[in-house]
Amino acid sequence: MTKFSWRTAQAFLLSAFFLIGAIGNIFASEQIAADYARWGYPDWFHYVTGSLELITAILLALKPLRFWGAALGTAIMGGAAATVLLHGEYAHAVAPLVILALSVLVGWFNKPKL
Repeated sequence: MTKFSWRTAQAFLLSAFFLIGAIGNIFASEQIAADYARWGYPDWFHYVTGSLELITAILLALKPLRFWGAALGTAIMGGAAATVLLHGEYAHAVAPLVILALSVLVGWFNKPKL
């Protein structure tokens, strides 16, 4: 029987979060599209965000690439937090900052051996 690992579980939960985010951004609702427009992004930018989130989800699910998925996830969530903070939407910054912190943690646990 395989031993349960909280580090692996955390990586898979983070991967699931990014997968759900990818679906939400690739198939953006009118509200999500309106948010991107309000923040000054072009009409197609939600596809970029969704694609990067999908890549992140895949990388996080693959142990040899988990560090790089965490690094990409950190960058994505840094951008998301910066966007809402710069637009004064402070309450909306909580989720990206929490996911950013979890991405850093997953990256730390999976850093490449030198």
